Amino acid sequence: MKSAVETLNPTRVKLSVEVPFEELKPSLDAAYKKIGQQISVPGFRKGKVPAMVIDQRVGRSAVLDEAVNEALPTLYFQALQDNNITPLSQPQLDLGEFEDGSDLSFTAELDVKPEIALPAYDGIEVDVDDISIGDDEVDEQLEALRERFGSLTPVERAASDGDFVTIDLSAANDGEAIEEAQATGMSYQVGRGTMLEGLDEALEGMSAGDEKTFESTLVGGEFKDQLVDVTVKVTAVKEQELPELDDDFAQQASEFDTIDELKVDVRDRLVRGARMEQAASARDAVLEKVLTMVEIPLPAGVIGDEVKARRDGIDQQLSYAGMTEADYLEQEGQTAEEFSDELEKRVRDAMAAQFLLDEIATVEALAVDENELSQHLLRRAQQSGQTPEAYLQHAMEHNHVPELLAEVRRGKALAHVVESATVKDASGNVVDLKTLQPDGTYADPAELEARAAEAAAVVEPPSTDAAADVVSTSDYLTVEEEPDSAADVVSTSDYLTVEEETDSDK
Repeated sequence: MKSAVETLNPTRVKLSVEVPFEELKPSLDAAYKKIGQQISVPGFRKGKVPAMVIDQRVGRSAVLDEAVNEALPTLYFQALQDNNITPLSQPQLDLGEFEDGSDLSFTAELDVKPEIALPAYDGIEVDVDDISIGDDEVDEQLEALRERFGSLTPVERAASDGDFVTIDLSAANDGEAIEEAQATGMSYQVGRGTMLEGLDEALEGMSAGDEKTFESTLVGGEFKDQLVDVTVKVTAVKEQELPELDDDFAQQASEFDTIDELKVDVRDRLVRGARMEQAASARDAVLEKVLTMVEIPLPAGVIGDEVKARRDGIDQQLSYAGMTEADYLEQEGQTAEEFSDELEKRVRDAMAAQFLLDEIATVEALAVDENELSQHLLRRAQQSGQTPEAYLQHAMEHNHVPELLAEVRRGKALAHVVESATVKDASGNVVDLKTLQPDGTYADPAELEARAAEAAAVVEPPSTDAAADVVSTSDYLTVEEEPDSAADVVSTSDYLTVEEETDSDK
């Protein structure tokens, strides 16, 4: 078999293949055997019909068609391997005229990864915001903790701002009750502002047993955005009592003996969280800067298929949530055109980043060891709500393990670039990302070197009980896709990977 490649554009090639007729003999034999098992000929058992008889009964051309159809996939993939081509799309096959005894010729046009001339990415400089944790943020966390340990006491008085009330709600349009807008025994904090407009104003001054009707606009259902009559009845009023912020509270709510120790711990937790947010900002800034330094051609057909797949996924999620696309666009304050443009940009950014990081991983000879793949599998399982065993079984059944390996490899490529970058905060201080751990603490550099020395070459997929407590230094740099809502599908955090996993195999 001979094959040659013609470059049509930076992301599309034409593969020409020529196969001598003699090489089709195994496929011809298989075709005769298959057809012989499908026909009944007097005097012959099924599967034992001679080739000459099959030619007489069904025709030699039918056998040739069956042989070619059986051989084409194998021949195509062999040509891909011979020419070191990684396809990104299904091929457009063009089979030339084929006559009995003649060579078989066909061409295949397909999308491929573009060749990328990597820029000098070592020592990139980017800026991120300062970490600033104010007293008000600490106070907010402490107030939330007080509310968790607060108590509700029934009171014989009218409700006021901050009180908790038990209420029944009933909406009606022109005197007829709206079935989907009825609720009983609801607990609500007056002044929270999380329910119908006008409810908080109506509740203030109401006592247990009081009933009041006011006008409001429904936010969903058949009467969405329509002004209706809402009747609220208060069945109980409770006053929230919060514990004092003292040493006794610190001992009750935490492992600390004093309120000052608790405050220090709260601030420390906020700082660690802010470090992780700062690291994510640095990661995004570095990737965006490298992407501006290189031209990456993108295959239009693959972009179109991915945009369609993501839009279908969004439509499905909106359907599960009981929303229409119009509802979602109104909630996001976007037009349909703006949403489509943004979605396509996300996909283009994702694919460009994927190509870039794959190339960096190849140039830097980055490998994935068993522990890194194990951690990634465990994270994916947690995100999907499955057990590690079930998730791994699904991944192996649908051949997703190579995709998972590629995700880890891209994460390591990005970590490599980020760790070689100079990141400064707005005050001009250098931000240490090399020793930053996933919990926001800094590791001992010597410990990191010891862990790195244990890294091995790429291995087979690990068992699900592999140790998961050893943390990779690049974990906080790996971008995970978590499309838990329609909004998440187009979030900035998903532009490292472009998945090709359809709903049919999930």
